[in-house]
Amino acid sequence: MNKNILNTGVQDFINKNLSTDISSLLLKHPEIEGVDTKIIAAQIQSKLKAQKKLPTWFKTPNIYYPNKLNIEQTSSEKTAFYKSSLVSGNTIVDLTGGFGVDSYYFAKVFKEVTHCEIDPELSQIADHNFQTLQQHNINCQNGDGMAYINSCENVDCIYLDPSRRDQTKKKVFLLQDCTPDITEIYTLLLRKAPSVLVKVSPLVDISKAIRDVNQINEIHIVALDNQVKEMLLFLTNEPSNTLIKAINIKSDVTEDFTFDYTKESRALSKFAPPLRYLYEPNAAILKSGGFNMVSQYYNLNKLHPSTHLYTSEQLISFPGRRFIIKQIIPYNKLGIKTLKSYTKANITTRNFPQTVEKLRTQLKIKDGGSDYLFFCIDSDNNKIAIITEKI
Repeated sequence: MNKNILNTGVQDFINKNLSTDISSLLLKHPEIEGVDTKIIAAQIQSKLKAQKKLPTWFKTPNIYYPNKLNIEQTSSEKTAFYKSSLVSGNTIVDLTGGFGVDSYYFAKVFKEVTHCEIDPELSQIADHNFQTLQQHNINCQNGDGMAYINSCENVDCIYLDPSRRDQTKKKVFLLQDCTPDITEIYTLLLRKAPSVLVKVSPLVDISKAIRDVNQINEIHIVALDNQVKEMLLFLTNEPSNTLIKAINIKSDVTEDFTFDYTKESRALSKFAPPLRYLYEPNAAILKSGGFNMVSQYYNLNKLHPSTHLYTSEQLISFPGRRFIIKQIIPYNKLGIKTLKSYTKANITTRNFPQTVEKLRTQLKIKDGGSDYLFFCIDSDNNKIAIITEKI
């Protein structure tokens, strides 16, 4: 950590050059107040990445940024705030603290937070930023989080975000390939704390995770504006059926659909051809796999067992997108001729043999406009295009 970066002149230079081309910056200024401009350029790049993801950090003067990879890998403020709503108590240990966004939000609901980070510079950066942000109940420990938790007294909660990079820096997502391997250490962690919260890759297979870690009480699938960002495993010592919580955090509302994982396989969907309205579940629900539970809970008809779209005659509130159906076109020679009359439309495929790209090429339809075309298989196993307008 180069503390000269925090000098007033350097900080002013960073803030004044956030929109300046980095290449021209390096050519014009070899250094600023004794600090190599390459180092300053890295601060600018990381600060820019934090602008939308970490607005509190971005707006706070004298924040020190790590490299941009750390910023890319850290939780966003919105997901960190959501995590802080799931746990509470006096003490929590963040075993894989990183840049410290999660620790900062845990500090809002716990009396004492321990931030463990094995990288000495990143630990020092996090500590500086916590003080700058006036969050003084976080104790930074530079070292291996597992070694720390083994040596300390019991705490109320443990949080960890296992590294999803292998020794060659290649991305991994299987629980067993991450460091630390939660499948090997969860029983030990539950001896140290009554609850454990684990952030894992959104690519993790839910059924396999439940088999590999049999103390999972809840799985939270967290999306921001319909893009799945995180999957959280909430572990306790109390036996329970696993609840799946599909959360979609939007600017004006948070969509929440919760179901018992064991009931999904027993639930029965109703099926029907497209009626008056069409419903597309949000990305968190699509990841959750609770398709029969959606049909049952909202009393909606599915179009096909493998077509995860729903329909009804009466319009209802729904955690996803809603459309009014204007026309249903069979996907055959005559139908394709009709579809070619659309020059611009939004295209989605669900359980359909062709990709969006191939359909656009075949039908010569550009992206955009007010029409939404859903290509799918219906309840009679026919290929169809549903022409809709968003509600």
